Amino acid sequence: MVNSMLFQVVAKTAVGAAIALALGMLVSPVFGWGFFSVFLLVQMASHLGYFLRLEAWSRNPSPDRDLDGDGIWHEIFSRLIRHERQLHADIARRDQDLKQVAAAGQAIVDGIVTLDSGNRIGWCNRTAERLLGIDLKVDRGLPIANLVRQPEFVSYLAAGDYSRPLRMSIERQEDRVLSVHVLPYAGNERLLQVRDVTDIERLDHMRRDFVANVSHELRTPLTVLSGFVETLRELDLEPDEQARYLGMMFDQSVRMQQIVQDLLTLSTLESSPPPPERDRINMSALLANVKRDAEVLSGGRHHISLQIEAGDIYGSESELHSAFGNLATNAVRYTPDGGQISLYWKTEGEQSIYSVTDNGVGIDPKHIPRLTERFYRADLGRSRETGGTGLGLAIVKHALSRHQAVLDITSNRGEGSCFKAVFPAARRAA
Repeated sequence: MVNSMLFQVVAKTAVGAAIALALGMLVSPVFGWGFFSVFLLVQMASHLGYFLRLEAWSRNPSPDRDLDGDGIWHEIFSRLIRHERQLHADIARRDQDLKQVAAAGQAIVDGIVTLDSGNRIGWCNRTAERLLGIDLKVDRGLPIANLVRQPEFVSYLAAGDYSRPLRMSIERQEDRVLSVHVLPYAGNERLLQVRDVTDIERLDHMRRDFVANVSHELRTPLTVLSGFVETLRELDLEPDEQARYLGMMFDQSVRMQQIVQDLLTLSTLESSPPPPERDRINMSALLANVKRDAEVLSGGRHHISLQIEAGDIYGSESELHSAFGNLATNAVRYTPDGGQISLYWKTEGEQSIYSVTDNGVGIDPKHIPRLTERFYRADLGRSRETGGTGLGLAIVKHALSRHQAVLDITSNRGEGSCFKAVFPAARRAA
């Protein structure tokens, strides 16, 4: 291409020189030199004009601006325009890639912060801003240790050992637990990954409590059983005494059986598919069975009433029988002899409500938020006396949540209790 351009320049100059030479020979040498000088001046003026256009275009290069010429300048301008268009296309693709990378970073559930070799903030997503309390617009370029000042975090950054993540709490959100992990990348750059592990920590704590509670709940009846078995093996007891011991052993074995059965029920509720949405439940029959079971447990010691003012709903009859039965039997267990227990099935607005109201011992309001936790007991001694396993309300909560229902508890110590299962309008049968 360079040779072609040079050839064009030389060729034009040669043509002009040839014409000037011919004029000099035919007319006069002065006329020939004059013509050649004018020819060169015209050529220079033309090139200077194109050069000035190029200089003006270079101040604000754009593939859309007109830049055209003749001869060799046409080729030069065409290449520049093609190059500029290619450059703009490359920049547009790069910007699009950067936007996609930034959007992907924002979509990541974890917080992401890029740090330079001095641990200064380069970029972060909104999750990191929320978890760490930083603002990218204001804090870009600042050392992150100036913003996240927990001593354990500062020490973690300074130590340089990033083989394991750090777990810590933020001063402004002490109830939140964060997992922070630094990952080296791109030479001396660092990527700070922040994850909210509050729920994981809570679940792990619940798991440890659950194992400890199951062990404790089963250890007591097993200890009683093993003690009675040893007594019966080693002592020659009277028949009445043996019968009494065997009766207590039977009671403890039944208690263990109830605990295991309730645990299996909870496991089934947690692992089974959602209940059917179009299986109609005959609520009159179901509630009549619940009332009968409560009367059997009461043995005539309480006055139990049932009032039905609502229609049928859709769901799992076995799950709701278990939930409603647990609420009714709890009322029997915690209501003194001669007490009143009222079962209601009614409609309030678009909602269907099952309620169990009693005038029993009641519950201190401070215990209500934790009543549905497994093995949680507001009154440990009283619960065991009445034969409860500590899992009944956990079963109720799971069964109701699978039907999009909620459990509402109102109670005061010595004033009785009211437990309500509130079902949404979507569960009402036509």
